[in-house]
Amino acid sequence: MVARIWRTRVKPERFEEYERFARERSLPMFREQGGFIGVLFMHEKAGRAAVLTFWADEKAVEELEASPLYRKTVEVILGSGFLAAEQSVEVFEVHGGQVLAGELAARLG
Repeated sequence: MVARIWRTRVKPERFEEYERFARERSLPMFREQGGFIGVLFMHEKAGRAAVLTFWADEKAVEELEASPLYRKTVEVILGSGFLAAEQSVEVFEVHGGQVLAGELAARLG
């Protein structure tokens, strides 16, 4: 399994728009991708935001990044005006850990 972290900053006054975009555009786009396992949308009060996605393998991440639907989603978010900084992406091989799936699902509602 692979974890992919996308990081950026969001203009505080536009944060609600960013959250709506994540729910209405990003989440459905991720769900359409082969090898997709899950996603967490994260932020802190200082305006930093991150999207943590989980994938079956590195090939699934490569296919995501080549996907026309993903590329269109990126084009739209970059043109939205609610991001306040450059973005970065990191990809990690997951080698262990534990997720309490029921607890996580309950808190994500």
